Formats: sequence, structure tokens, C-alpha cells
Amino acid sequence: MDTAAPAFDRRMLEALVCPRTQAVLEYDAAAQELISRAANLAFPIRNGIPVMLEDEARILE
Repeated sequence: MDTAAPAFDRRMLEALVCPRTQAVLEYDAAAQELISRAANLAFPIRNGIPVMLEDEARILE
């Protein structure tokens, strides 16, 4: 049984922006997150789908 999460489609980065600042996002493959340096937030990617809700985002340290 394959338990690996579906891959994130990097082409989505062209269409996605930070919901708080509208800034460009960076993809962190190791953490499976989209990083908004402008907002200091990391948005999780779950099952290959970015969760672009501020309540679900992690604050960057």
C-alpha cells in the first residue's frame, strides 16, 4: 500500500498568492508548506492541496 501524499503541483505557485498580503509564495518541499515571507506565515499542503486559510497557517519563527 502506497502511503505517500500526492505531489504538490508546482505550477499552482503561479496562480497562488498569500491571502493576507498578496505576495508571492515559496514552496518548501521538505515541510510540505507554502511560505509567505511578507506575512511571516507557512501554509500547509495536505494531500497535495494547499490550505490557504490564515487560521491553518503556522507563524514562522
